[in-house]
Amino acid sequence: MKPENKNILKVLELAREMVNTAEEGDIHRKDTGCGILFGVLRDYGYKLLSLAEEEIEKHFLKGSWDGERIDFKDNH
Repeated sequence: MKPENKNILKVLELAREMVNTAEEGDIHRKDTGCGILFGVLRDYGYKLLSLAEEEIEKHFLKGSWDGERIDFKDNH
């Protein structure tokens, strides 16, 4: 896989981990400060997911993506 595509997939993986960590953290939080922290983490995770997905689509459309098109509709 091309390094640029591999790095985009890494961002996608990290962003998913951010969202999952925020969800888990929200379940166990004890105060509003943690709620704010996990809310921000969730927001940025979703933003990074969106940006990475857009980049993958751009790379696919210009023919520089390795592999098949990825359908992100039901991944959130």
